[in-house]
Amino acid sequence: MIKFVLLIKSNMQLKDIIQFLEEKAPSSLQESYDNSGLICGHPSMEINGAIICLDSTEETIDEAIRHGYNLVIAHHPIVFSGLKKLNGKNYIERTIIKAIKNDIAIYAIHTNLDNVIHGVNAKIAEKIGLINFRILSPMKNKLLKLSTYVPHEHSEKVKEALFNAGAGHIGNYSECSFSTRGEGSFKGGDGSNPVYGEKNVRFKAQETKIEVVLESHKQHQVFRALQETHPYEEVAYEIIELANSWQDSGAGLIGELPEEKDALEFLKLLKTKIKTECIRYTQPHLKRVKKIAVCGGSGSFLLEDAKRAGADIFITSDFKYHQFFDANETITIADIGHYESEQHTIELLGDWLSKKFPTFALRLTDINTNPINYL
Repeated sequence: MIKFVLLIKSNMQLKDIIQFLEEKAPSSLQESYDNSGLICGHPSMEINGAIICLDSTEETIDEAIRHGYNLVIAHHPIVFSGLKKLNGKNYIERTIIKAIKNDIAIYAIHTNLDNVIHGVNAKIAEKIGLINFRILSPMKNKLLKLSTYVPHEHSEKVKEALFNAGAGHIGNYSECSFSTRGEGSFKGGDGSNPVYGEKNVRFKAQETKIEVVLESHKQHQVFRALQETHPYEEVAYEIIELANSWQDSGAGLIGELPEEKDALEFLKLLKTKIKTECIRYTQPHLKRVKKIAVCGGSGSFLLEDAKRAGADIFITSDFKYHQFFDANETITIADIGHYESEQHTIELLGDWLSKKFPTFALRLTDINTNPINYL
C-alpha cells in the first residue's frame, strides 16, 4: 500500500481537517444509526500527523504512537452506541482508553462518505473502470428552496452572493435560479430605518423575487450571505423543504463498463482489481454484462433498486445465504466482502487530504484490520 511520508511537515488544528472532510462529506448525510464525526479529542488540538485506516483499533493507535502522530482518521466509527463504562473489557473500550491516554484524536467518516457521489462507491467504480455513473438510490428531503425579494438594482449582487455560498447547484449545473419581477410594499414603524421610503408611510418598491435550490446542510451559510448582501433592514424570505430526490447524494452507484464483457471474465477481473481473495456470486443470468451497480459495505438493502435500474451485476457485501435466492435470475449478485469493498476508502481519503494539505504528514495504515481470514 502506498504511504505518504513528508519531509517538510506542518502542524494544523484538528478543526481545519474536520472542516475540509465535512465539506467533502457533510455530517448531515450520515444515517440515523451512525456515529460519524469526532469520537475523541478536541477540535482545537494541534495535529502533527494522521494515520488513515478503515477501522480504529488498538493496533492503529499503536501505529500512530510509533510514528508520533496524534490523529487517526477511520472510515468505521469505533463507537456506535453509548459507552457506560471504560474499564477495558472489550476492544472498543481498550482502544478509546489508549487513544485518550496518548492524547490521540479519533475521527470517523462513515455513512456520510458512503452517501456522496464522489465517495466510497466512486472509488470502487474507479477501480473497476465504470463510466457514466450516478447514485443508485438518491436521498430525499435534503434539498431546500429559498425565495427572497430584492430591489431590482440589487438582484444580481444578491444572486452572486447566494451562488458563492453554495446555492443554485443542480447536478452538473451551477448558478441555477429563477427570477420574477413585481411590486412589493412595506411601511416601517417608529423604530425602523428604511433604505427606501419614510417611516410610517407605505412604500411601493419594484422588486425581483429570486428562487434558488440549496442543500439543507448549506442553509446557514447561504442565509448569512443573503443577510450580508441584501440592502433591506428586514430581509423577506421563505425556505421550503423539497421532497425532490437529490441526485448527488444517496446509497450505491450504477454505471457502465466502457464495453460489454463476458460475465465470468468480468468477475475474475473484479477479484483482481478490488484485491479480494473470494467472491461469492450467483450464477450469471447473462453471458455478457455492461451495466454494473455497486455499494461499499453492507448493500443487500439495495438489491431491488439495482434490479429496477437494470443492473446486470450488483457488487456489494454481507449477503446472507437466503438473500442470494432473491437474485431470481434477473441480476447477478457479487459479494466481495465487507472489508474488501471498502479498503480503497483509505486511498480515497489519503488523496483528498494530501492534495488539500500538501505539507501535512499523512500515512496510510500498514495494518489489515479485516477480522475475517480465508483459507
